[in-house]
Amino acid sequence: MPASSDSSTTPLVLRGWIVTAAATSIGLALGNLYAWSVIKASIPDAWAWSNADKALPYSAACLVFALTMIPAGWLQDRIGPRWICTIGGLLTGLGCIVAGLGGGSLTAFVLGFGGLAGVGIGFGYSAMTPAAIKWFPPQRTGLIAGLVVAGFGLAPVYIAPLATFLLTAFQRTNESGVIEKGVPQTMIALGLGVLVVVTGLAQLVRNPPRATAVQTSSPGAEAQSKDLPWRDMLKTGRFWLLWVMYFCGSAAGLTFISVAQDLGKRSLGEWAFLTVVVLALGNASGRILAGSLSDRFGRAWTMFGEFAFQGIVVATLYFLTSSTSTTWLFILMVVFFLGMNYGSNLALFPAATKDFFGLRAFGMNYGLLFTAWGLAGLVMPWINGLVVDLTGGNEVSYAIIVAMMAASAFLALISRRTPPPAR
Repeated sequence: MPASSDSSTTPLVLRGWIVTAAATSIGLALGNLYAWSVIKASIPDAWAWSNADKALPYSAACLVFALTMIPAGWLQDRIGPRWICTIGGLLTGLGCIVAGLGGGSLTAFVLGFGGLAGVGIGFGYSAMTPAAIKWFPPQRTGLIAGLVVAGFGLAPVYIAPLATFLLTAFQRTNESGVIEKGVPQTMIALGLGVLVVVTGLAQLVRNPPRATAVQTSSPGAEAQSKDLPWRDMLKTGRFWLLWVMYFCGSAAGLTFISVAQDLGKRSLGEWAFLTVVVLALGNASGRILAGSLSDRFGRAWTMFGEFAFQGIVVATLYFLTSSTSTTWLFILMVVFFLGMNYGSNLALFPAATKDFFGLRAFGMNYGLLFTAWGLAGLVMPWINGLVVDLTGGNEVSYAIIVAMMAASAFLALISRRTPPPAR
């Protein structure tokens, strides 16, 4: 009877949205990674950390995060997302607490924040998207993936002011009469917060009953295929096309994330921190918008548009560097679009992984693809720093990124014609 059919379907749809909301909220909580830029600036001089020392915990966390996606994804495929998210919350929280209890020790921060918290973020991030998209048909894969990862991208909007508040609330005057921000206490408070929030929300993140899987075709799934294990996936040309495009798209975005505040200093002065907030808003909105558009127009065409647009935006920024009359509003607009295009990658590539290689081994498969993000985060910001040291400006880096975006746009078109994996 229609009434009973509706009543049996509605709870499943509602449960799917509950899982999606919980996964998005977990991403927001795990975004305490972005608190480091604020914490780094508040490290007391008495700790005698060099600038390189201050960058080390964050760099370690990013590298460990990316590498952890592979084993965490493999485990997620086997024991489910609830346990993986729970482990992620525990490790991230404990890592921050270990750093806070280390008494200003660089080793404690690298092992705690960089190591334990990095592993924890990798565990949590690896399980968020697979769990949510399994509750919805392929026509919504991009939208759901975008919504889930938008939480992580939006985290800087709240985590930076929260960390600033905690640092001030816990500040003290040392023996020399110098006021020191409360870095250790802030790390402990953030650790306790993420531990409680993520482990609690993790209990809502579950896979759907197998019978709920809907396998209808959609424009986003240009080559819906059977489930491929990771060994078979690595043998396909499509995977390596996706990897190269993901590397290029991530390299462009991560370069600007690392220098976001510097972009606004000339026009915004003491308000330059707004560039970080605007970049985060663009990052989050791009994840949702690109995911939704890719459901309608296809992953490859959306990738093409994103890469082409990013190339235009970076080219615009190239010419802005020689201008002395650039308005603050125009700078913020450019920064928003930089973030939006970068965020698009974080929705498009997990959705494409699901389309082309299936859901059964999605965690492991996307973990392998995510190594492109990790390598991009290591390589391109370093290259940009080297370019600045050698030339005194960013123009050469911008030219490199424009070339990478042009190549990626071309590869996106090629990917439409790449044969799908064998059925």
